[in-house]
Amino acid sequence: MPAEETGDEAGLERAQETGDESGLERATPRSRRPRWPLVLLGLVGAVVLALGMFALGRASVVGVVPLSSSPDAGFLRDMQTHHSQAVEMALIVRERSDDPEVRAIAYDIAVSQSQQSGVMYGWLQLWGLPQAGEPMAWMAGAEGHSGHGPETGPTPTARGPAVMPGMASREQLDALRAASGAEADALFLRLMIAHHEGGIAMARAAQALAGVPVVRALAGNAVEVQQAEVEAMTALLAARAGA
Repeated sequence: MPAEETGDEAGLERAQETGDESGLERATPRSRRPRWPLVLLGLVGAVVLALGMFALGRASVVGVVPLSSSPDAGFLRDMQTHHSQAVEMALIVRERSDDPEVRAIAYDIAVSQSQQSGVMYGWLQLWGLPQAGEPMAWMAGAEGHSGHGPETGPTPTARGPAVMPGMASREQLDALRAASGAEADALFLRLMIAHHEGGIAMARAAQALAGVPVVRALAGNAVEVQQAEVEAMTALLAARAGA
């Protein structure tokens, strides 16, 4: 990457540590700032602001404590894992790409999903619930399980263990690390579109199954923002394929 990117990467690290979204403006030279859709940036800003309000509204979180086996807790655990891979892919492509629009959306994903993961971690900690659990059990057997009754645990289903939707394989991540330029851009966009679609499915399930209002609201924000990002990334991928 060009030498001018050094300040950009440092700005990303500072923004991740402090939650400062203005870091992109300071870290990216004006000549390289992308023409990223303003509506999408507005949605990302809105969800980050909403999550900050949730994090500060401790009374609304403490009011109802879900069970460890509840859809609420399961969603928060699994979405942290899901977000972690999205952040990983975003940071990889920022090392491999020279495209300002791809780098911008990767930055937004890395920062916003890191912040969301911190909120989800904090809620589980506040409720005194473990950060680890059986992956996807809340979706595989949450039918008829409100999360606020007796601690019976998730109900087994005939489908067997659920697989977290949208996750890239280790081989796909290795391919992304090995790619560069336009190849890395296209691979990242394809992988992240599939990843977001899986995240949207999880968030919609949480909207329907979670018992705690702020968890349902968080899931709703995730659906809105990730759907907008899917549409934007699909357009970017189509534009590059036709270039």
